[in-house]
Amino acid sequence: MAATTEHDEQTGAPRPAARPRRRGRIAAVVGVLGELLITAGLVLALFVVYSLWWTNVLADREADRKSEQIRDRWAGGPGALDTGDGIGFLHVPAMEKDAILVTEGTDTEELNAGVAGYYTDPVKAAMPWKKKGNFSLAAHRDGHGAKFHNIHKLQDGDPVVFETRDTWYVYRVYEKLPETSKYNVDVLAHVPEASGKKKAGRYLTLTTCTPIYTSDYRYIVWAELERTEKVDADRTPPAELR
Repeated sequence: MAATTEHDEQTGAPRPAARPRRRGRIAAVVGVLGELLITAGLVLALFVVYSLWWTNVLADREADRKSEQIRDRWAGGPGALDTGDGIGFLHVPAMEKDAILVTEGTDTEELNAGVAGYYTDPVKAAMPWKKKGNFSLAAHRDGHGAKFHNIHKLQDGDPVVFETRDTWYVYRVYEKLPETSKYNVDVLAHVPEASGKKKAGRYLTLTTCTPIYTSDYRYIVWAELERTEKVDADRTPPAELR
């Protein structure tokens, strides 16, 4: 059947054909934008999985490998203590983590290996075996092992134990600072007056990013050395870790 043509009622002349509506084009554009948004969402989700899960897997593997090497070296018997790949292990029962390898440096690349690092800058950490000073450490809170993820669970009086080849160093938490500027280096001072201390002692400082999943501020926990114990032949841990 032939198509009908509309005519002007007065002149009888055929009317111009109506322009097709643009709904089809708009719908197509909306469809494309929707697909792009879905794709972007999937990419973002994969990035989050990589950042918060897969980097943990890789970092833990690397840390486990280094830890085994150090313990094998310790088991080799007496001799000069080689601290090149790590100086010992941090045990924090309240954080529900296995022993954390402690190595030199707090740069991102160093901490990405799934370890805690002792500060060499801007304030150099004092080693635990020194008579006075602040053994200051940093670790990631999320991704790359997330060794200090549960730092907020630490409370006053909780034990923190540092293990070397020959000695257990038993600390007790006495103060924490849930949020401070990332530029606040006073928290690392050899006498951490920000924690309320006024005299030199043997302190431990744990630092990490906060809030969780950000790096805007720093979360600080301070502890003080309570006692030391010699490591026996069976490496029996202190009572706080049993």
